[in-house]
Parts: sequence; structure tokens; C-alpha cells
Amino acid sequence: MRKLFVLAAATFASALLSTPAMASHSWGGYHWARTANPFTVKLGDNVTPAWDAYLNSASADWSSSSNGNPVRTTIVAGSTTGKKCAATVGRVEVCNAAYGNRGWLGVATISINQSHITQATTKMNDTYYAPGTKYDTPVWRAAVMCQEIGHAWGLDHQDESGADFHTCMDYASNPDADNMHPNTHDYQQLASIYSHFDSSTTIGLSAQEGAKPYKTERKDARRTSKVTETYADGSKKVTFIFWAV
Repeated sequence: MRKLFVLAAATFASALLSTPAMASHSWGGYHWARTANPFTVKLGDNVTPAWDAYLNSASADWSSSSNGNPVRTTIVAGSTTGKKCAATVGRVEVCNAAYGNRGWLGVATISINQSHITQATTKMNDTYYAPGTKYDTPVWRAAVMCQEIGHAWGLDHQDESGADFHTCMDYASNPDADNMHPNTHDYQQLASIYSHFDSSTTIGLSAQEGAKPYKTERKDARRTSKVTETYADGSKKVTFIFWAV
């Protein structure tokens, strides 16, 4: 069953119908404001040893200078716990815990001020990675970690049909080694998203954490849901849900 209160999720799932790939997979135009490229965002390490190698790999992948990619990352000590996974202004907190049978493998949440990302969290749901289960493999762990962190830069999915687009930003029904990393189109999309400069940086700004949104909008598609919460100061928290089988 779908849980209406889930904040944000992007999980891998197989689909029954085939759809064409998106020419652009920018997620709503959301991006970190900055005055120069490349720019570096910290990844807070709140994961257990079982996930460390995958966090290290994803950090290296998203820091690649391939095809004009402007994003750089550095792993720092986390400022929260895996279970709580509270956001920190100006960076991405990466977490894992047994979040329960909620229907998703991984979650990515961003807070935005206008279209500018101010903070983000990613969660890996250990409930689905127990020893001997379908998802307890290096491919699934790497693919999910890579995708959730990719959302934190403002990337959407290249495809949601179950077809293999050879990237962690798709939903290949049977992912393999080439779904554990970004591909050329992901880097090119980041170069496009961050092709302009801003007059200031959004690092140091935040949505009204703890405040209640005055408006909540939800949009459901075949396998995805998007929830947008708007606060009194104009800031927003955007939720992206992709449901598992």
C-alpha cells in the first residue's frame, strides 16, 4: 500500500510498460545556487560500515569532471543519526537504517528556496537489504546509493519504464554493473543545469524546519508521486516518491 505521509523517495522497481527516455532529466530546475564552477557540497556520513564503500564510490562518481560536470563532493562526519536523518543547511546528509516496510529502497529529500536547493537528505532502507534478500547485493546497494545522491544535485530519472539506460539514474528491471554509476548523459545534464551562475549562494539558507507548510500539493503518476510543501516564507520542501513492487 502507498503511505500518504512518506516525505520523499526514489526507489528501484520494474515496470510493465515501456516509455521513451526523457530528453532532459532535470528535476524541476532545482539546483544549488553558487557563484562559480566547480562547486563542492559536503556529504555527511551517517551510514554503517555495510554502506561505506557505496558512499565512497558514489562520492567519487559524482565528483568526476567528465563531460563538464561541475559537481564535487567531499565526505565529512555526519551531523545526525541514521534513523533520524535530520537535514543540515548547505550539505547532504547520507543515512541508513531499518525504516520499515514502506515500499521504498531509498529516499531523497531536498529543501528549496525558490528553485535553489538549500539542504538535502538521502536514506537507504535497511529493511530491504537483510542478508539473503533480493536487494542485498553490491549492484543494488551501489545503484540505490548513486541514484539518491544524484537527486540531491537536481537530477530526475532518465527513464522509469524498467528499460536499461546504463545509469544509476534509471529503473532497470535487472540492474547490473553499468547501473551502479552515472553515465555521460547524467554529467551532461548537470553541466546544463549549472551552466549559469547566481549572484549569491543558497548555502546558509534553509526552509522553515519545524514550521508547518501552509500548502501541500501531491501529484501521482503511474509509478511515482511528488509532494510539494510550501512555507510562509516562500521556501519549499519537495518530495519525490518512486514506489517499489
